[in-house]
Parts: sequence; C-alpha cells; structure tokens
Amino acid sequence: MKSSYISLGIILLSFVIGAVSYSYMPDIMPTHWNAQGEIDGYMGKFWGLFFLPILSFGLFILLMYMPKFEPRKDNFDSFSEYYQGIILMMTGFLFYIYILSILAALEYEFNMVQMIAPAFAALFYYIGVTLQKTKSNFFVGIRTPWTISDDKVWEKTHNIGGTLFKVSGIISLFGVFFKEIAIILILAPILGAVVFVYIYSYLEYKKIQR
Repeated sequence: MKSSYISLGIILLSFVIGAVSYSYMPDIMPTHWNAQGEIDGYMGKFWGLFFLPILSFGLFILLMYMPKFEPRKDNFDSFSEYYQGIILMMTGFLFYIYILSILAALEYEFNMVQMIAPAFAALFYYIGVTLQKTKSNFFVGIRTPWTISDDKVWEKTHNIGGTLFKVSGIISLFGVFFKEIAIILILAPILGAVVFVYIYSYLEYKKIQR
C-alpha cells in the first residue's frame, strides 16, 4: 500500500504544479509530438496543464479498484506487490511526460521521443519483471484464450514474455543515443514481443493438447 500513497502523492504534485505554473504558461500549449519528436499538436492552457493529471488520477482509481472484481483473487494476491509497482510506474511515467510538456511550453528545446525513451525503457523492463511473477488471472498479464485456459501455458508464456519485455526495455534505452531511430527502437521490439507471445501461447497450448 505504500506505493499507492506515493502514486497519489505524485498525482497531487502534478495538480499543484499545474496550479502554480498556470499564470506562466502560454494560452496555447504543446501537447502532441510526431514520430520525429517534433511538436505537432496543441491544447488550450487549462487542458494543457490538467489533462495529464486528470488522466493519471482516473487511471489510478481504475487500476486500484479493478482487482476487487477478480475471480481468482488468491492468484492475484500472490503478486499484488508487483501490481502496485505497475501503478506507481504508470503514474511516474505520466508525470515525467507532464513535466516535459511544461518545459516544452516554456520553449525549452528537445526531441520528445529521445527524451521519453528512458521512461519507456523503465516501464517495459518493470512490466517484464511483473509478468514473470504473475499468476493466472483475468485482468493482468498476457491474456490470450490459451493462457487463460491452461496454467502451464500461462506460466511458460509469461516467463518468455517477461524476458522479451525486459529486452525491449533495454533496446528502448538506446533511443536516448540515436534520436533519428528512437521511435523504432521503442516500438519495434515491444510490438515484436507482443506478436511473438500471442503465437507462442497458441503453439504451447496445441503442444499440450497433443
């Protein structure tokens, strides 16, 4: 539960930052960047400052209450500490992007994709750690028809999936050093991992059935 209080603290801090910096912001704030890390979308000052804090708070509430509806509660409880870590990582991830958007509004120049590469790296890596601790449930993990149907398939898929997510995180980190291909280094490994584990879970299920 300690991590949930930290998450709430980060969300509250983002609202405070938004309120304090409101008078210093331009009427139109940058809120979207293209694949090259260049600004290509804007919002009015209010939504530019408070959209991400509101989104973060809504996501926090959703993720906190979602486990209450989990049928396999014993399984879920066995990795609840890691699940709380995921909530904290997501909150920190959004807060980091929020700070970058404020700096961009203040006309600090940087490549957004290059700057968020380490945040994606940390998020992907921690998701990989969590996947390898996750027991069969209906809300968290690699939920294909075949992992849900067989605990053995679930375990094997999450072991290899966790490794692939960790590797994806490490590759994403290189986006800091190669800004021209940063978006590829972030997206290609994780998309490849998702496709692989989906197919892998099916093949493992068929193997067990035979």
